Amino acid sequence: MNIVFSKHTLDNGMDVLLHEDHTCPIVAVNLWYHVGSKNETPGRTGFAHLFEHLMFEGSQHHDKGYFQPLQGAGAALNGSTNADRTNYWEVVPTEALDLALWMESDRMGFLLPALTPAKFSNQRDVVLNERRQNYENRPYGLAPMAMLAALYPPDHPYHWTTIGEIADLHDARIEDVRQFFGTYYHPANASLALAGDIDADEALAKARSYFGDLPAGPRVGPVTPAEPALAQDERLMLEDRIELPRLYIAWLSTPMFAEGDAELDLAADILANGKTSRLYRRLVFDERLATDVSASQNSREISGFLQVAATATPGHTLEDIERVILDEIARLAAEGPTAEEIERGRVQTEAQFMFRLQTVGGFGGKSDQLNAYNTFVGDPAFFDRDLARYQVVTSDSMKNVLRRYLDGRHHVTLSIVPRGRTNLAIPGSSPAVVS
Repeated sequence: MNIVFSKHTLDNGMDVLLHEDHTCPIVAVNLWYHVGSKNETPGRTGFAHLFEHLMFEGSQHHDKGYFQPLQGAGAALNGSTNADRTNYWEVVPTEALDLALWMESDRMGFLLPALTPAKFSNQRDVVLNERRQNYENRPYGLAPMAMLAALYPPDHPYHWTTIGEIADLHDARIEDVRQFFGTYYHPANASLALAGDIDADEALAKARSYFGDLPAGPRVGPVTPAEPALAQDERLMLEDRIELPRLYIAWLSTPMFAEGDAELDLAADILANGKTSRLYRRLVFDERLATDVSASQNSREISGFLQVAATATPGHTLEDIERVILDEIARLAAEGPTAEEIERGRVQTEAQFMFRLQTVGGFGGKSDQLNAYNTFVGDPAFFDRDLARYQVVTSDSMKNVLRRYLDGRHHVTLSIVPRGRTNLAIPGSSPAVVS
């Protein structure tokens, strides 16, 4: 990988990453804040995601909707929040770069003067409605909440989902939210990537002009909770408005980029990525126990978990599915993957990696990836080392990692069953608690 870029740090601590690509007359403006739901505390959850909404509601010098002027200039724009970071991006015609930088800098430096109780209350209601749509009223939608709450203890920053808990959102006060913004949304905790039809020197001068005089803000230290551990297997159950029961099994695993992360990524692919994967062939095609199956290594900044999920076909039980999943994991840990399976996983990983870099901006794209590496490993040039992690995976290294984290290790099993059909859950399951 040869993504040519330059990195600069302004006097107030904000990193600026510049990548020239004159293929199209567009510029990607990509801004990351190193704050997510893991920076929240019990009783004060949902703040990072709430600010994702509030940042589109106007700032002191543009106290109205954020989308209209940028879309009027031909831009595409959006933002997102997860456990570890918040990002905002615009892809604009070259001549609209100043507009995008001005608006981003105004909401970084001057959001709070425009944050009224009415805006706060309105966007909190929007978030609560989003939670209802995406979690409470969506089939199987409460699974992430139940799984995270079981995998991580109540004081761990991954115990709750990014959307926040209902009671915390209702109890949130505007003073608490203002304090949260002042702690995390400032230049010293931000990274700006500009990619596309720019001149690097001119773009750096623009970044200094729009962001350089904003105060740095307080230093944000790393979040370092105690390493989570499961003392025993957990068997949980949720009743939902669904037709077919679904089984989730999850194990605690490695943080992103840590030793073993690449092996677990490839193992998840070998187990359940595509119709040639082991679990798909056995569960869906051969034994027809499930209508679908998926697996993923969910690596985050300070911890991770590997999860397998499968939906039962009519007439088959979640116990049958559980037996096959654990059996195939044990077999992969004992025998290791074939050379063909490892190579296929590597090719798929590289293809997905390259696909993300086809554009300069948006979710994915070169600007987003530069910011991701800069935020999480402190080096935007991490492309080759990221891919190299997968090139050194061997059958023996995968076996060792699977034995360490999955095979025979404590895990959480979650059965989601139709309401009134608790007999379909894995025996010994207790009701899951979600909030």
